[in-house]
Amino acid sequence: MSKDLYTCFIDSPHKSIKHSSYFKSYEYFFSKYRDKEITFIEIGVLNGGSLFMWREYFGPKARIIGIDLNPDAKKWEKDGFEIFIGSQSDELFWSDLIEKIGGIDIVLDDGGHTYEQQIITTESLLDAVNDDGIIVVEDTHTSYIGGYGPKKYSFMKYVSVIIDRINYRSSFANNTLKAEKRIWSVEIIESMVAFKINRSNSNETSYFIENNGADNAATDFRYEDNKALISLRSFAKKFKVLQAIPFLRFLYDKLQNFIANRKFKAKKYF
Repeated sequence: MSKDLYTCFIDSPHKSIKHSSYFKSYEYFFSKYRDKEITFIEIGVLNGGSLFMWREYFGPKARIIGIDLNPDAKKWEKDGFEIFIGSQSDELFWSDLIEKIGGIDIVLDDGGHTYEQQIITTESLLDAVNDDGIIVVEDTHTSYIGGYGPKKYSFMKYVSVIIDRINYRSSFANNTLKAEKRIWSVEIIESMVAFKINRSNSNETSYFIENNGADNAATDFRYEDNKALISLRSFAKKFKVLQAIPFLRFLYDKLQNFIANRKFKAKKYF
């Protein structure tokens, strides 16, 4: 029977340091890639123990590549690993690496954990990851700790921007020019962010569709608890012709937003 990842970690012949909560997350993200011909990159080699862990876990078909800034990491090549030395905040390093190794299935960023390193690594490798591949950035709790970069440009702030841009793919967001189409989805687990790649899904055009079921003419009650807004919309419906005048349309939109926001009850959750 194949070992679980924690057992592979314990059995590694060289030192490796991990957080105890990470193993279930690794299994969740990576188990489907076991015993397959994949290219796996780990950023941050350190004592080398995790390279052996990953090789044991993924099996003999996996190509295991280690990235580190410390030239001493090259010693692990004698054990059959591919090792590249360079800075993960260097875009030229990444473009050169991609040219050398080709497509990637999994990236695990366990490098320096600065915001600059995490963001540049993600941006540099997104186009190199194969469909159905994944980039996992770990130790993202550094976004809430001093000494890793300017907080307003933290990695998690960057993730928030990515999430917004994924939602811009909807035509209703009125911002499709800034839509993120390299990433299909973002998944957040404690201290980890996973970017999942599926270009077909990311570039799918979204539009309304209806089935052939009977229309029961149901009334939309979403604003039923905001009487002022209902009154305004009822008035606008009666005098729909006035909305054709740009200035009046502008005033209507402003008033509608003001009324909708006036009694916002969810502020306490922010």
